[in-house]
Amino acid sequence: MTAAGALLVVGDVVTDVVAVHTEPLAPATDTAARIRTLPGGAGANAACWAARTGSAEVRLLARVGTESARWHERALVDAGVRPRLVIDPQEPTGTVVALVGEDAERTFLTDSGASLRLCPADWAPSLLDGAAHLHLSGYLFFADSSRELAMVALRAARTRGVPVSVDPASAGFLAALGPQRFLDAVAGAGVLLPNEDEARLLAGLPEGSGVARAATALSRRVPLVVVTRGPAGALVAERGRITAEVPAAQPAEPVVDSTGAGDAFTGAFLASRLEGADPAESARAGCRAAAAAITHPGARP
Repeated sequence: MTAAGALLVVGDVVTDVVAVHTEPLAPATDTAARIRTLPGGAGANAACWAARTGSAEVRLLARVGTESARWHERALVDAGVRPRLVIDPQEPTGTVVALVGEDAERTFLTDSGASLRLCPADWAPSLLDGAAHLHLSGYLFFADSSRELAMVALRAARTRGVPVSVDPASAGFLAALGPQRFLDAVAGAGVLLPNEDEARLLAGLPEGSGVARAATALSRRVPLVVVTRGPAGALVAERGRITAEVPAAQPAEPVVDSTGAGDAFTGAFLASRLEGADPAESARAGCRAAAAAITHPGARP
């Protein structure tokens, strides 16, 4: 990548309802929690972290409902992102309820709403004008309409010589779609950014298999694979071999909520690459952003 040009993210904008509870969930009765309603969405989160980390212009294409379009647009603009939000006439903005336990790990309840109703009609070739990189949120590939849009964008980027990255997004949704179907859909992407579970699943390896083996196998299909490993940092594989093992950065404050740590990594990694950094240094930038993300509720900077 070069420092010239914008980062275009095509993905999801959702409303996050984050419930942080210090006691285990008590079935059939109340559990005290601190609850906040915040802007979220994997694609939007990554765009915001990229804007925070780098100097390149960051654009976002996503679909939202009428009820919260202005709120989401303002949040993105305030974060330094140039949003192009398509307002869905039928569905509300997607909503994710994140249940965050004492260990800061989270469980998601997801209503995709308008976010996966992106369609080829929402695409415009001008979105790539001046773009140096296209990033596709993996959530797009889990519904027919948005998957078709993602493939249109990917083909358009390749035709214009714009590099493409993909974040697989969800091991659960990947399993439902089928790993091979996902890999076929993202053929032509130059960068894949899975977590450990997603990497093993996409490589066809059982749980417990070495992540290095998965990363190496995937990098024979996608030239650059960067696997996020939570507290273990990140693993970089290029064209069939491991080229870097990057340790996690230490949070400057107590860990509160791991929601969005992967999105923070993705955004900072891409911003760093646009500044001209190599994959290992960009992974270090991603780890620093992830360490910052987990010290406050929500997934945005």
